[in-house]
Amino acid sequence: MTGADAILQCLTNEGIDTVFGYPGGTIMPLYDKLYSYTDKLRHILTRHEQGAVHAAQGYARATGKVGVCMATSGPGATNLVTGIADAMIDSTPIVAITAQVVARSLGTDEFQEVDIIGVTMPITKWNYQITSADEIPEIIAKAFYLARTGRPGPVLIDITKDALVTEIANFTYKPCEYVRGYYPYPKLNQTEIDEAIKLIDNAKQPIIFAGHGVELSQAQDELIALSEKANIPIASTIMSLNTINYDHPNFVGMLGMHGNYAPNIKTNEADVIIGVGLRFDSRVTGNLAKFAKQAKIIHIEIDRAEIGKILQPTLAVNCDAKTALKALANGVKSANHQAWIDSFKPLDKIENDEVIENAIHPKSGDIKMGEVVNLISEKTKGTAIVVTDVGQNQMATCRYYKFRQGSKILTSGGLGTMGYGIPAGVGAKVARPEKQVITFVGDGGFQMTAQELGTMAANNIGLKIVLLNNTYLGNVRQWQERFFGHRYSFVDIAGPDYITIAKGWQVDGQRVVDRKDLSAAIDAMLADDRPYVLEVAIEPEEGILPMVEPGDGVSDMKLK
Repeated sequence: MTGADAILQCLTNEGIDTVFGYPGGTIMPLYDKLYSYTDKLRHILTRHEQGAVHAAQGYARATGKVGVCMATSGPGATNLVTGIADAMIDSTPIVAITAQVVARSLGTDEFQEVDIIGVTMPITKWNYQITSADEIPEIIAKAFYLARTGRPGPVLIDITKDALVTEIANFTYKPCEYVRGYYPYPKLNQTEIDEAIKLIDNAKQPIIFAGHGVELSQAQDELIALSEKANIPIASTIMSLNTINYDHPNFVGMLGMHGNYAPNIKTNEADVIIGVGLRFDSRVTGNLAKFAKQAKIIHIEIDRAEIGKILQPTLAVNCDAKTALKALANGVKSANHQAWIDSFKPLDKIENDEVIENAIHPKSGDIKMGEVVNLISEKTKGTAIVVTDVGQNQMATCRYYKFRQGSKILTSGGLGTMGYGIPAGVGAKVARPEKQVITFVGDGGFQMTAQELGTMAANNIGLKIVLLNNTYLGNVRQWQERFFGHRYSFVDIAGPDYITIAKGWQVDGQRVVDRKDLSAAIDAMLADDRPYVLEVAIEPEEGILPMVEPGDGVSDMKLK
Protein backbone atom coordinates (compact mmCIF):
# COMPACT_ATOMS: atom_id res chain seq x y z
CA MET A 1 0.00 0.00 0.00
CA THR A 2 1.36 3.43 -0.96
CA GLY A 3 0.86 6.61 1.01
CA ALA A 4 -1.81 7.64 -1.48
CA ASP A 5 -3.66 4.34 -0.91
CA ALA A 6 -3.35 4.87 2.83
CA ILE A 7 -4.96 8.33 2.69
CA LEU A 8 -7.97 7.04 0.81
CA GLN A 9 -8.32 4.07 3.13
CA CYS A 10 -8.17 6.44 6.12
CA LEU A 11 -10.97 8.53 4.63
CA THR A 12 -13.21 5.50 4.14
CA ASN A 13 -12.42 4.30 7.66
CA GLU A 14 -13.58 7.71 8.93
CA GLY A 15 -16.89 7.20 7.13
CA ILE A 16 -16.20 9.84 4.49
CA ASP A 17 -18.24 9.29 1.34
CA THR A 18 -17.64 12.52 -0.57
CA VAL A 19 -14.55 14.58 -1.37
CA PHE A 20 -14.42 17.91 -3.21
CA GLY A 21 -11.25 18.69 -5.09
CA TYR A 22 -9.16 19.72 -8.05
CA PRO A 23 -6.14 17.71 -9.27
CA GLY A 24 -2.68 18.98 -10.18
CA GLY A 25 0.93 17.94 -10.49
CA THR A 26 2.01 17.02 -6.97
CA ILE A 27 -1.30 15.49 -5.93
CA MET A 28 -1.55 13.33 -9.05
CA PRO A 29 -0.45 10.12 -7.27
CA LEU A 30 -3.40 10.50 -4.92
CA TYR A 31 -5.81 11.07 -7.80
CA ASP A 32 -4.37 8.05 -9.61
CA LYS A 33 -5.34 5.86 -6.66
CA LEU A 34 -8.68 7.64 -6.30
CA TYR A 35 -9.56 6.26 -9.75
CA SER A 36 -9.93 2.84 -8.08
CA TYR A 37 -11.93 4.11 -5.11
CA THR A 38 -14.98 5.47 -6.91
CA ASP A 39 -17.17 2.73 -5.42
CA LYS A 40 -16.31 4.03 -1.92
CA LEU A 41 -15.61 7.74 -2.38
CA ARG A 42 -17.55 10.16 -4.53
CA HIS A 43 -15.25 12.85 -5.86
CA ILE A 44 -16.82 16.12 -6.98
CA LEU A 45 -14.56 17.98 -9.39
CA THR A 46 -15.17 21.65 -8.72
CA ARG A 47 -14.12 24.32 -11.21
CA HIS A 48 -11.84 26.13 -8.76
CA GLU A 49 -10.17 25.16 -5.50
CA GLN A 50 -12.14 27.89 -3.70
CA GLY A 51 -15.24 26.07 -4.88
CA ALA A 52 -13.93 22.86 -3.34
CA VAL A 53 -13.34 24.29 0.11
CA HIS A 54 -16.65 26.19 0.22
CA ALA A 55 -18.44 23.04 -0.97
CA ALA A 56 -16.77 21.10 1.85
CA GLN A 57 -18.04 23.79 4.22
CA GLY A 58 -21.57 23.49 2.84
CA TYR A 59 -21.41 19.71 3.17
CA ALA A 60 -20.25 20.00 6.78
CA ARG A 61 -22.80 22.64 7.75
CA ALA A 62 -25.66 20.68 6.17
CA THR A 63 -24.78 17.42 7.93
CA GLY A 64 -22.70 18.17 11.01
CA LYS A 65 -20.05 15.80 9.61
CA VAL A 66 -16.50 16.70 8.60
CA GLY A 67 -16.23 18.04 5.04
CA VAL A 68 -13.17 17.09 2.99
CA CYS A 69 -11.43 18.92 0.16
CA MET A 70 -8.19 18.31 -1.73
CA ALA A 71 -5.84 20.44 -3.81
CA THR A 72 -2.39 20.36 -5.27
CA SER A 73 0.59 22.35 -4.04
CA GLY A 74 1.33 26.04 -4.61
CA PRO A 75 -1.61 27.91 -6.13
CA GLY A 76 -3.93 24.96 -5.56
CA ALA A 77 -3.25 25.11 -1.84
CA THR A 78 -3.36 28.90 -1.60
CA ASN A 79 -6.72 28.96 -3.40
CA LEU A 80 -8.11 27.10 -0.36
CA VAL A 81 -7.00 29.77 2.09
CA THR A 82 -10.11 31.99 2.06
CA GLY A 83 -12.41 29.04 2.68
CA ILE A 84 -10.18 27.73 5.46
CA ALA A 85 -10.24 31.13 7.16
CA ASP A 86 -14.01 31.23 6.72
CA ALA A 87 -14.36 27.79 8.31
CA MET A 88 -12.16 28.81 11.22
CA ILE A 89 -14.17 31.86 12.25
CA ASP A 90 -17.53 30.12 11.66
CA SER A 91 -16.51 26.89 13.47
CA THR A 92 -16.99 24.59 10.48
CA PRO A 93 -15.34 21.14 10.63
CA ILE A 94 -13.34 20.46 7.48
CA VAL A 95 -10.14 18.58 6.64
CA ALA A 96 -8.18 20.06 3.75
CA ILE A 97 -5.58 17.77 2.17
CA THR A 98 -2.89 19.39 0.07
CA ALA A 99 0.04 17.84 -1.74
CA GLN A 100 3.53 19.30 -1.51
CA VAL A 101 6.81 19.06 -3.40
CA VAL A 102 9.13 16.19 -2.44
CA ALA A 103 10.72 16.49 0.99
CA ARG A 104 14.25 17.06 -0.29
CA SER A 105 13.05 20.16 -2.20
CA LEU A 106 11.30 21.85 0.71
CA GLY A 107 12.51 25.39 1.14
CA THR A 108 14.12 25.64 -2.30
CA ASP A 109 11.29 27.48 -4.06
CA GLU A 110 10.68 24.40 -6.17
CA PHE A 111 8.02 24.79 -8.89
CA GLN A 112 4.63 25.26 -7.18
CA GLU A 113 6.08 25.19 -3.68
CA VAL A 114 4.39 27.33 -1.04
CA ASP A 115 4.81 27.02 2.72
CA ILE A 116 1.12 26.27 3.20
CA ILE A 117 1.75 25.24 6.81
CA GLY A 118 3.09 28.71 7.58
CA VAL A 119 0.34 30.38 5.57
CA THR A 120 -2.51 28.55 7.32
CA MET A 121 -1.16 28.32 10.86
CA PRO A 122 -3.25 31.30 12.11
CA ILE A 123 -6.45 30.12 10.38
CA THR A 124 -6.54 26.41 11.23
CA LYS A 125 -7.36 24.55 14.40
CA TRP A 126 -4.31 22.40 13.62
CA ASN A 127 -2.07 21.77 10.63
CA TYR A 128 0.70 19.32 9.91
CA GLN A 129 3.10 18.41 7.13
CA ILE A 130 3.60 14.70 6.45
CA THR A 131 6.98 13.79 4.97
CA SER A 132 6.90 10.05 5.67
CA ALA A 133 4.19 7.66 4.50
CA ASP A 134 4.31 5.83 7.83
CA GLU A 135 2.86 8.94 9.54
CA ILE A 136 -0.31 8.98 7.46
CA PRO A 137 -2.72 6.81 9.50
CA GLU A 138 -2.01 8.49 12.82
CA ILE A 139 -2.03 12.04 11.44
CA ILE A 140 -5.23 11.64 9.42
CA ALA A 141 -7.00 10.14 12.44
CA LYS A 142 -5.86 13.06 14.58
CA ALA A 143 -6.97 15.54 11.93
CA PHE A 144 -10.56 14.28 11.93
CA TYR A 145 -10.71 14.10 15.71
CA LEU A 146 -9.56 17.69 16.09
CA ALA A 147 -11.81 19.01 13.31
CA ARG A 148 -15.03 17.63 14.74
CA THR A 149 -14.58 17.81 18.52
CA GLY A 150 -14.95 20.72 20.91
CA ARG A 151 -15.42 23.93 18.97
CA PRO A 152 -15.25 22.51 15.42
CA GLY A 153 -12.90 23.97 12.86
CA PRO A 154 -10.62 23.40 9.88
CA VAL A 155 -7.53 21.20 9.86
CA LEU A 156 -5.01 21.17 7.01
CA ILE A 157 -2.73 18.21 6.24
CA ASP A 158 0.07 18.85 3.74
CA ILE A 159 1.72 15.72 2.28
CA THR A 160 4.94 15.66 0.29
CA LYS A 161 4.80 13.90 -3.05
CA ASP A 162 7.37 11.28 -2.06
CA ALA A 163 5.20 10.34 0.95
CA LEU A 164 2.34 9.72 -1.46
CA VAL A 165 4.29 7.20 -3.54
CA THR A 166 6.29 5.46 -0.78
CA GLU A 167 4.96 2.08 0.32
CA ILE A 168 3.74 1.34 3.84
CA ALA A 169 4.60 -2.16 5.01
CA ASN A 170 1.86 -2.62 7.63
CA PHE A 171 -1.17 -0.33 7.40
CA THR A 172 -3.38 -0.12 10.48
CA TYR A 173 -5.92 2.56 11.22
CA LYS A 174 -7.05 3.43 14.71
CA PRO A 175 -9.52 6.30 15.13
CA CYS A 176 -8.18 9.04 17.38
CA GLU A 177 -9.97 9.46 20.70
CA TYR A 178 -7.50 11.52 22.68
CA VAL A 179 -4.80 14.12 22.09
CA ARG A 180 -2.52 14.98 24.95
CA GLY A 181 -3.17 18.46 26.30
CA TYR A 182 -6.40 18.86 24.31
CA TYR A 183 -9.63 18.82 26.30
CA PRO A 184 -12.43 19.55 23.84
CA TYR A 185 -15.33 19.37 26.28
CA PRO A 186 -14.76 21.40 29.46
CA LYS A 187 -16.30 19.79 32.50
CA LEU A 188 -19.48 21.38 33.79
CA ASN A 189 -18.74 23.56 36.79
CA GLN A 190 -21.76 23.29 39.08
CA THR A 191 -20.80 26.44 40.97
CA GLU A 192 -20.98 28.43 37.71
CA ILE A 193 -24.36 26.88 36.92
CA ASP A 194 -25.69 27.65 40.40
CA GLU A 195 -24.60 31.28 40.07
CA ALA A 196 -26.22 31.49 36.64
CA ILE A 197 -29.44 30.03 37.99
CA LYS A 198 -29.48 32.64 40.74
CA LEU A 199 -29.02 35.47 38.24
CA ILE A 200 -31.79 34.11 35.99
CA ASP A 201 -34.22 33.49 38.86
CA ASN A 202 -33.76 37.06 40.11
CA ALA A 203 -34.05 38.64 36.66
CA LYS A 204 -37.00 40.85 35.79
CA GLN A 205 -36.18 41.39 32.10
CA PRO A 206 -33.92 38.55 30.90
CA ILE A 207 -33.13 37.73 27.27
CA ILE A 208 -31.30 34.84 25.61
CA PHE A 209 -28.87 35.51 22.76
CA ALA A 210 -28.70 32.26 20.77
CA GLY A 211 -25.53 31.84 18.71
CA HIS A 212 -24.22 29.25 16.28
CA GLY A 213 -22.95 27.12 19.17
CA VAL A 214 -26.55 26.12 19.94
CA GLU A 215 -26.79 24.29 16.64
CA LEU A 216 -23.23 22.96 16.74
CA SER A 217 -23.95 21.25 20.06
CA GLN A 218 -27.46 20.23 18.93
CA ALA A 219 -28.91 22.09 21.89
CA GLN A 220 -32.08 23.41 20.24
CA ASP A 221 -34.42 21.46 22.52
CA GLU A 222 -32.52 22.50 25.64
CA LEU A 223 -32.60 26.14 24.53
CA ILE A 224 -36.36 26.03 24.09
CA ALA A 225 -36.83 24.18 27.38
CA LEU A 226 -35.00 26.91 29.28
CA SER A 227 -36.87 29.65 27.46
CA GLU A 228 -40.27 28.10 28.08
CA LYS A 229 -39.69 27.17 31.72
CA ALA A 230 -38.33 30.58 32.72
CA ASN A 231 -40.46 32.45 30.14
CA ILE A 232 -37.42 34.18 28.60
CA PRO A 233 -37.43 35.74 25.10
CA ILE A 234 -34.91 34.40 22.58
CA ALA A 235 -33.09 36.53 20.01
CA SER A 236 -30.73 34.91 17.53
CA THR A 237 -27.64 35.76 15.53
CA ILE A 238 -27.78 35.18 11.78
CA MET A 239 -25.95 31.88 12.27
CA SER A 240 -28.67 30.42 14.48
CA LEU A 241 -31.92 31.50 12.88
CA ASN A 242 -33.03 27.89 12.39
CA THR A 243 -32.66 26.90 16.06
CA ILE A 244 -36.24 27.90 16.91
CA ASN A 245 -39.41 28.28 14.86
CA TYR A 246 -39.83 31.87 13.70
CA ASP A 247 -43.37 31.93 15.12
CA HIS A 248 -42.54 30.55 18.56
CA PRO A 249 -44.12 32.96 21.07
CA ASN A 250 -40.77 33.49 22.83
CA PHE A 251 -38.77 34.22 19.67
CA VAL A 252 -38.30 37.96 19.31
CA GLY A 253 -36.15 38.13 16.18
CA MET A 254 -32.66 38.56 14.81
CA LEU A 255 -29.91 40.51 16.50
CA GLY A 256 -27.34 42.68 14.83
CA MET A 257 -26.60 45.51 12.45
CA HIS A 258 -29.53 44.68 10.14
CA GLY A 259 -31.49 42.63 12.63
CA ASN A 260 -34.95 43.25 13.99
CA TYR A 261 -35.74 46.52 15.70
CA ALA A 262 -37.22 45.17 18.93
CA PRO A 263 -34.43 42.85 20.15
CA ASN A 264 -31.79 45.45 19.39
CA ILE A 265 -33.61 48.21 21.27
CA LYS A 266 -34.55 45.90 24.15
CA THR A 267 -30.95 44.73 24.56
CA ASN A 268 -30.29 47.99 26.39
CA GLU A 269 -33.27 47.39 28.67
CA ALA A 270 -32.55 43.80 29.68
CA ASP A 271 -31.23 43.17 33.17
CA VAL A 272 -29.77 39.73 32.38
CA ILE A 273 -28.39 38.60 29.01
CA ILE A 274 -27.69 34.89 28.56
CA GLY A 275 -25.34 34.58 25.59
CA VAL A 276 -25.08 31.00 24.33
CA GLY A 277 -22.43 29.90 21.84
CA LEU A 278 -21.66 33.28 20.31
CA ARG A 279 -18.66 35.63 20.21
CA PHE A 280 -20.41 38.94 20.97
CA ASP A 281 -19.11 40.13 17.62
CA SER A 282 -19.35 43.83 16.75
CA ARG A 283 -22.16 43.06 14.30
CA VAL A 284 -24.22 42.01 17.35
CA THR A 285 -23.04 44.54 19.94
CA GLY A 286 -22.57 47.69 17.90
CA ASN A 287 -20.50 50.22 19.84
CA LEU A 288 -19.32 48.30 22.91
CA ALA A 289 -19.20 51.49 24.96
CA LYS A 290 -22.97 51.71 24.52
CA PHE A 291 -23.81 48.01 24.81
CA ALA A 292 -26.00 46.72 27.66
CA LYS A 293 -24.30 48.59 30.47
CA GLN A 294 -27.32 47.91 32.69
CA ALA A 295 -27.23 44.13 32.21
CA LYS A 296 -25.56 41.24 33.95
CA ILE A 297 -24.16 39.06 31.19
CA ILE A 298 -23.86 35.27 31.37
CA HIS A 299 -21.60 33.92 28.61
CA ILE A 300 -21.94 30.19 27.86
CA GLU A 301 -19.09 29.21 25.55
CA ILE A 302 -17.12 26.03 24.86
CA ASP A 303 -14.02 27.90 23.69
CA ARG A 304 -12.38 29.59 26.68
CA ALA A 305 -10.44 31.90 24.34
CA GLU A 306 -13.70 33.61 23.36
CA ILE A 307 -14.68 34.43 26.94
CA GLY A 308 -13.69 37.98 27.75
CA LYS A 309 -12.08 38.51 24.36
CA ILE A 310 -14.57 41.19 23.30
CA LEU A 311 -16.51 41.94 26.47
CA GLN A 312 -16.06 40.80 30.05
CA PRO A 313 -19.16 38.90 31.19
CA THR A 314 -20.56 39.01 34.70
CA LEU A 315 -20.40 35.22 34.74
CA ALA A 316 -18.66 32.82 32.37
CA VAL A 317 -19.81 29.23 31.90
CA ASN A 318 -17.05 27.46 29.99
CA CYS A 319 -18.97 24.44 28.80
CA ASP A 320 -20.70 22.82 25.85
CA ALA A 321 -23.99 24.62 25.16
CA LYS A 322 -26.14 21.49 25.33
CA THR A 323 -24.77 20.47 28.73
CA ALA A 324 -25.03 23.97 30.18
CA LEU A 325 -28.54 24.65 28.87
CA LYS A 326 -29.81 21.31 30.14
CA ALA A 327 -28.45 22.07 33.61
CA LEU A 328 -29.96 25.55 33.57
CA ALA A 329 -33.35 24.31 32.35
CA ASN A 330 -33.43 21.74 35.14
CA GLY A 331 -32.34 24.22 37.79
CA VAL A 332 -34.19 27.48 37.16
CA LYS A 333 -37.58 28.22 38.65
CA SER A 334 -40.66 28.58 36.51
CA ALA A 335 -41.27 32.26 35.91
CA ASN A 336 -43.63 34.65 34.20
CA HIS A 337 -42.00 37.40 32.16
CA GLN A 338 -44.94 37.81 29.80
CA ALA A 339 -45.18 41.56 30.31
CA TRP A 340 -41.52 41.85 29.28
CA ILE A 341 -42.06 39.68 26.20
CA ASP A 342 -45.20 41.67 25.29
CA SER A 343 -43.20 44.90 25.47
CA PHE A 344 -41.37 43.83 22.28
CA LYS A 345 -44.60 43.89 20.28
CA PRO A 346 -45.09 47.68 19.90
CA LEU A 347 -41.55 47.88 18.51
CA ASP A 348 -42.33 44.99 16.15
CA LYS A 349 -45.32 46.96 14.90
CA ILE A 350 -43.20 50.06 14.30
CA GLU A 351 -40.69 48.02 12.27
CA ASN A 352 -43.47 46.27 10.38
CA ASP A 353 -45.24 49.51 9.49
CA GLU A 354 -42.11 51.48 8.57
CA VAL A 355 -39.93 48.79 6.99
CA ILE A 356 -41.19 45.22 6.68
CA GLU A 357 -44.56 45.67 5.01
CA ASN A 358 -43.13 47.72 2.17
CA ALA A 359 -40.19 45.31 1.83
CA ILE A 360 -42.32 42.17 1.40
CA HIS A 361 -45.58 43.58 0.01
CA PRO A 362 -44.66 46.68 -2.04
CA LYS A 363 -47.53 48.33 -3.83
CA SER A 364 -45.54 49.64 -6.78
CA GLY A 365 -42.09 50.12 -8.25
CA ASP A 366 -39.37 47.58 -8.88
CA ILE A 367 -39.29 44.15 -7.28
CA LYS A 368 -37.72 44.20 -3.83
CA MET A 369 -35.35 41.67 -2.27
CA GLY A 370 -37.62 41.05 0.68
CA GLU A 371 -40.65 40.15 -1.41
CA VAL A 372 -38.61 37.56 -3.35
CA VAL A 373 -37.30 35.96 -0.18
CA ASN A 374 -40.67 36.10 1.57
CA LEU A 375 -42.48 34.48 -1.35
CA ILE A 376 -39.94 31.65 -1.56
CA SER A 377 -40.23 31.21 2.21
CA GLU A 378 -43.99 30.83 1.90
CA LYS A 379 -43.71 28.36 -0.97
CA THR A 380 -41.11 26.21 0.84
CA LYS A 381 -42.91 26.60 4.20
CA GLY A 382 -39.68 27.63 5.91
CA THR A 383 -38.19 24.14 5.69
CA ALA A 384 -35.45 24.51 3.05
CA ILE A 385 -31.72 24.50 3.52
CA VAL A 386 -31.04 28.16 2.79
CA VAL A 387 -27.61 29.32 1.69
CA THR A 388 -26.63 32.93 1.20
CA ASP A 389 -23.76 34.76 -0.33
CA VAL A 390 -22.60 37.98 1.38
CA GLY A 391 -24.06 41.46 1.16
CA GLN A 392 -27.59 42.78 0.83
CA ASN A 393 -28.80 39.40 -0.44
CA GLN A 394 -27.55 37.86 2.82
CA MET A 395 -29.29 40.37 5.08
CA ALA A 396 -32.54 40.25 3.13
CA THR A 397 -32.57 36.46 3.30
CA CYS A 398 -31.86 36.37 7.02
CA ARG A 399 -34.53 38.99 7.68
CA TYR A 400 -37.34 37.63 5.52
CA TYR A 401 -36.99 33.85 5.27
CA LYS A 402 -39.18 32.40 8.04
CA PHE A 403 -37.02 29.59 9.37
CA ARG A 404 -38.41 26.57 11.15
CA GLN A 405 -36.56 23.92 13.13
CA GLY A 406 -35.27 21.35 10.67
CA SER A 407 -34.33 24.00 8.15
CA LYS A 408 -30.78 25.32 7.88
CA ILE A 409 -29.12 28.68 7.37
CA LEU A 410 -25.67 28.44 5.77
CA THR A 411 -23.95 31.78 5.50
CA SER A 412 -20.50 33.29 5.88
CA GLY A 413 -21.04 35.02 9.19
CA GLY A 414 -17.64 35.95 10.55
CA LEU A 415 -15.44 36.43 7.49
CA GLY A 416 -18.14 37.72 5.14
CA THR A 417 -16.86 35.88 2.07
CA MET A 418 -18.38 36.92 -1.25
CA GLY A 419 -18.46 33.91 -3.57
CA TYR A 420 -19.42 31.55 -0.73
CA GLY A 421 -23.05 31.04 -1.73
CA ILE A 422 -22.95 28.94 -4.90
CA PRO A 423 -20.24 26.41 -3.95
CA ALA A 424 -21.53 26.10 -0.37
CA GLY A 425 -24.95 25.39 -1.85
CA VAL A 426 -23.39 22.74 -4.08
CA GLY A 427 -21.87 21.04 -1.04
CA ALA A 428 -25.12 21.23 0.92
CA LYS A 429 -27.16 19.71 -1.92
CA VAL A 430 -24.61 16.91 -2.42
CA ALA A 431 -24.86 16.19 1.30
CA ARG A 432 -28.65 16.41 1.52
CA PRO A 433 -30.08 15.52 -1.91
CA GLU A 434 -33.51 14.87 -0.42
CA LYS A 435 -33.84 18.48 0.79
CA GLN A 436 -34.70 21.62 -1.10
CA VAL A 437 -31.48 23.67 -1.13
CA ILE A 438 -31.70 27.31 -2.22
CA THR A 439 -28.83 29.77 -2.57
CA PHE A 440 -29.59 33.49 -2.53
CA VAL A 441 -26.81 35.47 -4.18
CA GLY A 442 -26.18 38.96 -5.48
CA ASP A 443 -24.77 39.70 -8.91
CA GLY A 444 -21.36 40.50 -7.42
CA GLY A 445 -21.03 37.21 -5.55
CA PHE A 446 -22.47 35.30 -8.51
CA GLN A 447 -19.70 36.54 -10.76
CA MET A 448 -17.06 35.41 -8.26
CA THR A 449 -17.92 31.70 -8.34
CA ALA A 450 -20.25 31.32 -11.34
CA GLN A 451 -17.93 28.65 -12.74
CA GLU A 452 -19.41 26.19 -10.22
CA LEU A 453 -22.48 26.05 -12.45
CA GLY A 454 -20.28 23.63 -14.37
CA THR A 455 -19.96 21.47 -11.25
CA MET A 456 -23.73 21.52 -10.85
CA ALA A 457 -24.32 20.52 -14.46
CA ALA A 458 -21.67 17.78 -14.61
CA ASN A 459 -23.00 16.12 -11.45
CA ASN A 460 -26.71 16.96 -11.85
CA ILE A 461 -26.74 18.78 -8.52
CA GLY A 462 -30.22 20.22 -8.10
CA LEU A 463 -29.25 23.44 -6.35
CA LYS A 464 -31.64 26.35 -6.88
CA ILE A 465 -29.83 29.67 -7.27
CA VAL A 466 -31.82 32.87 -6.76
CA LEU A 467 -29.83 35.75 -8.23
CA LEU A 468 -30.98 39.09 -6.82
CA ASN A 469 -29.62 41.44 -9.46
CA ASN A 470 -29.47 45.17 -8.75
CA THR A 471 -26.42 45.76 -11.03
CA TYR A 472 -24.49 47.10 -8.01
CA LEU A 473 -22.25 45.85 -5.26
CA GLY A 474 -25.30 46.59 -3.18
CA ASN A 475 -23.97 46.68 0.36
CA VAL A 476 -21.02 48.89 -0.57
CA ARG A 477 -23.35 51.13 -2.60
CA GLN A 478 -25.66 51.49 0.42
CA TRP A 479 -22.75 52.60 2.60
CA GLN A 480 -21.53 55.00 -0.09
CA GLU A 481 -25.03 56.44 -0.24
CA ARG A 482 -25.33 56.92 3.53
CA PHE A 483 -21.79 57.80 4.55
CA PHE A 484 -19.93 58.99 1.43
CA GLY A 485 -22.33 61.53 -0.05
CA HIS A 486 -23.79 59.28 -2.78
CA ARG A 487 -20.38 58.99 -4.44
CA TYR A 488 -20.78 55.57 -6.04
CA SER A 489 -17.15 54.72 -6.51
CA PHE A 490 -16.63 51.54 -8.60
CA VAL A 491 -19.70 49.65 -7.42
CA ASP A 492 -21.54 49.44 -10.74
CA ILE A 493 -21.01 45.78 -11.62
CA ALA A 494 -23.34 45.42 -14.58
CA GLY A 495 -22.74 41.88 -15.75
CA PRO A 496 -23.43 39.50 -18.60
CA ASP A 497 -26.66 37.83 -19.63
CA TYR A 498 -26.71 35.53 -16.63
CA ILE A 499 -29.33 33.14 -17.96
CA THR A 500 -27.40 32.68 -21.20
CA ILE A 501 -24.31 31.97 -19.10
CA ALA A 502 -26.26 29.38 -17.09
CA LYS A 503 -27.64 27.73 -20.20
CA GLY A 504 -24.13 27.59 -21.58
CA TRP A 505 -23.46 25.17 -18.73
CA GLN A 506 -26.72 23.33 -19.51
CA VAL A 507 -28.34 24.79 -16.39
CA ASP A 508 -31.89 25.96 -16.96
CA GLY A 509 -33.21 29.28 -15.72
CA GLN A 510 -35.18 32.42 -16.39
CA ARG A 511 -35.07 36.15 -15.73
CA VAL A 512 -37.94 38.00 -14.05
CA VAL A 513 -38.41 41.75 -14.37
CA ASP A 514 -42.14 42.19 -13.78
CA ARG A 515 -43.71 41.50 -10.36
CA LYS A 516 -46.68 39.72 -11.95
CA ASP A 517 -44.36 37.00 -13.26
CA LEU A 518 -42.51 36.34 -10.00
CA SER A 519 -44.76 33.75 -8.34
CA ALA A 520 -45.03 31.56 -11.44
CA ALA A 521 -41.27 31.78 -11.97
CA ILE A 522 -40.61 30.56 -8.44
CA ASP A 523 -43.05 27.70 -8.98
CA ALA A 524 -41.17 26.72 -12.12
CA MET A 525 -37.86 26.77 -10.24
CA LEU A 526 -39.22 24.57 -7.44
CA ALA A 527 -41.13 22.20 -9.70
CA ASP A 528 -38.39 19.56 -9.96
CA ASP A 529 -34.91 18.74 -8.75
CA ARG A 530 -32.87 20.09 -11.67
CA PRO A 531 -30.12 22.70 -11.29
CA TYR A 532 -31.73 26.09 -11.85
CA VAL A 533 -30.93 29.81 -11.89
CA LEU A 534 -33.71 32.31 -11.24
CA GLU A 535 -32.54 35.85 -11.90
CA VAL A 536 -34.73 38.59 -10.47
CA ALA A 537 -34.15 42.22 -11.45
CA ILE A 538 -34.58 44.13 -8.19
CA GLU A 539 -34.73 47.79 -7.26
CA PRO A 540 -31.21 49.10 -7.97
CA GLU A 541 -30.87 51.45 -4.99
CA GLU A 542 -32.85 49.59 -2.35
CA GLY A 543 -31.25 49.62 1.11
CA ILE A 544 -31.41 47.08 3.89
CA LEU A 545 -33.06 48.58 6.96
CA PRO A 546 -33.19 48.88 9.94
CA MET A 547 -29.49 49.55 10.49
CA VAL A 548 -27.12 50.08 13.39
CA GLU A 549 -24.71 52.55 11.85
CA PRO A 550 -20.97 52.47 12.60
CA GLY A 551 -20.24 53.98 16.01
CA ASP A 552 -23.84 53.68 17.17
CA GLY A 553 -25.15 51.51 19.94
CA VAL A 554 -27.80 48.88 19.29
CA SER A 555 -30.52 51.10 20.74
CA ASP A 556 -29.64 53.81 18.19
CA MET A 557 -30.95 51.62 15.35
CA LYS A 558 -32.19 53.60 12.35
CA LEU A 559 -35.43 52.74 10.57
CA LYS A 560 -34.82 55.15 7.69
